[in-house]
Parts: sequence; C-alpha cells; structure tokens
Amino acid sequence: MSGREQFISDEELKRIREKKLKEYMRTKERVHDMEAELLHVTDADFNDVVSKNALALIDFWASWCGPCRALAPTIEELAKDYAGRALVGKLDVDENPATAERFQVFSIPTVLIMKNGREVERIVGCVPKDQIETALKKHLG
Repeated sequence: MSGREQFISDEELKRIREKKLKEYMRTKERVHDMEAELLHVTDADFNDVVSKNALALIDFWASWCGPCRALAPTIEELAKDYAGRALVGKLDVDENPATAERFQVFSIPTVLIMKNGREVERIVGCVPKDQIETALKKHLG
C-alpha cells in the first residue's frame, strides 16, 4: 500500500462522492426553485408587482421576528403550490418601511392578499398554512 493504510476502497470513495454530489445538486435545485417562485418585493417595485399580477400574496416580515421566521417555510410552500396561479412574495418591513406604512402594517408577520392591485384580505400573525390557503382560494378565479 505504498506506506499508507487505506481504510476506504477507491470504489467506496467514488460511490460516496457520487452520492454527495447528487445530494448537493438536489439542494441546489430546491434553492433555485424556491428563488424562482418566491419574489422579494421592495418599496420601489411593490406597485408594479401587484398591478401586473391578478392575484398576489405578500408576506410582510423582518429577519429579527421569530413568528416571521416560523411562517417562512409556509410562505415558501405556498409559492411552489401556487406557482402560475398567484404571485407569492415577501417584503422586509425594515428595508421597505414606506409600503408597510402605506398599508398600515403594525404587526408582523402580516400577509396581504392583493387582487388586481387592491388589498382584498389581511392575515396577521403566524397562522397555519390552511388558513392562508383558504383565504387565497377565495380569490382565485
């Protein structure tokens, strides 16, 4: 063995590398899918985004907010579930205070459902996915 011990065969090492590469690629694809489906909305583009989409769900959140972080996976799931039927976005209230103030978002998380550029539903707090889905489905046409 030319002066060193080999604990893993070359074949086993190759199998492990291939497995890790596949796992990495699946993770990368999930992140890409999530980024493609979930839009980060700002003060600058909010009006444009909601007016160009017949139905939009916007999550008003902040990075320091525990309930916002708890709701984030639900928002990400909704983005994937409703891709092509409704825009799902997130607006960081710390970075975009004008829009939060305009819609009088005083508690976060707050989810606004916008239809044809107008607010039609508001959900405040960390709520179950089915509650948000029920509200969203009411406005799907």
